[in-house]
Amino acid sequence: MQNDKKNRYFQQLNQALRNYERAIPSLLIDLDKLDKNIAVLKESIPASMAFRIVVKSLPSLELVAYIMEKAGTDKLMVFHQPFLTHLSAHVDDKADILMGKPMPIKTAAYYYKNLPKNNLNFNPYQQIQWLVDTEERLQAYIDLAKQLGQKLRVNLEIDVGLHRGGFADLTALSNALTLIQANGDCVTFSGLMGYDPHVVKLPKIIRSAQKAFQLSVDFYQQCKALIQEKFTALWNDSLTFNGAGSPTISLHKTENSPLNDVSAGSCLVKPTDFDIPTLEKYVPACYIATPVLKKFTGTTIPAMESMKGVLNQLDKSNRQSYFIYGGFWKADYCYPIGTKPNGLFGNSTNQTMLNAPPNTKLAVDDFVFLRPHQSEFVFLHFGNILPISNGRIKSAWQLLKNY
Repeated sequence: MQNDKKNRYFQQLNQALRNYERAIPSLLIDLDKLDKNIAVLKESIPASMAFRIVVKSLPSLELVAYIMEKAGTDKLMVFHQPFLTHLSAHVDDKADILMGKPMPIKTAAYYYKNLPKNNLNFNPYQQIQWLVDTEERLQAYIDLAKQLGQKLRVNLEIDVGLHRGGFADLTALSNALTLIQANGDCVTFSGLMGYDPHVVKLPKIIRSAQKAFQLSVDFYQQCKALIQEKFTALWNDSLTFNGAGSPTISLHKTENSPLNDVSAGSCLVKPTDFDIPTLEKYVPACYIATPVLKKFTGTTIPAMESMKGVLNQLDKSNRQSYFIYGGFWKADYCYPIGTKPNGLFGNSTNQTMLNAPPNTKLAVDDFVFLRPHQSEFVFLHFGNILPISNGRIKSAWQLLKNY
């Protein structure tokens, strides 16, 4: 029954792609499945928390705009300066952008020297929170603010257990807050960010997810208490206390979460790396589709021509072979069922050889489908996105420029 449903779904997509204006490797996003995932996400976030879209995982202006409207959010998390520049030319005066990693000061300075001139609604000084992970970087942003003659917003990264950087103890955090307070004419404190994917990725034998989550939450709460009790001039109700991510967002639907702002992106399209228990309610919504260029009876390997018959007997899938347009993406073949690259022939980014079960009905100009391992890296291999709804292809969406 499940396979019959899958067959109908991909057969419909195959026909839509065969009727499309050109046949090249394409990135598909199923808007109907995306809508379901947005609904699941909204149900998993308490009313007290804002949802922030992770742009690196959904790198398309139209895709981000679609999710902003459907999810009812104007908050974004950005990890790449070219994406920030592109967004700055298009978002409105309600958008709030939190940088997801600390930017080198040269990159921040470059951004301000090359601001888009066509969006007068966006204020790049008041609508961006620059992430700062050390006292030295904080001083660099203070110096940049002086050079620009503009006040900058800074959000402090705290280490809640991932150990990838950020303020790891209250003394270091206190020193940074003191520096912000002493330079209030240059920088505005905008909040904290603590990323916790390790919580669900640690082997249970080392530490349980419950224990890791509690340790993360406890340190975050201590950081908030430090601000509220010893830096009262910096405390206000508009501070951003950001954290989570697709793997852990559901864990923060609890009264003891210190967050008022959660980020996610990949769960909305669910590539294979996110097939994890905490995201079991989400459905795959992104695929790569690529056409079959050639079809052969049997499988012939260079310098092994005499073994063609043996190969066909050893593995029934070798009785038919196909070459596709492109290949070697970070992705798994998902349709036709049983499709796989030929290990002896080897991978190719130009034309990959595939084999499939003997009963597979796959012809030249048909499409094979893959599920990406992740979205943020794989999506950028394609020029655009083909949104689909009800099995029909809609107008293409452009991917954000990566330079």
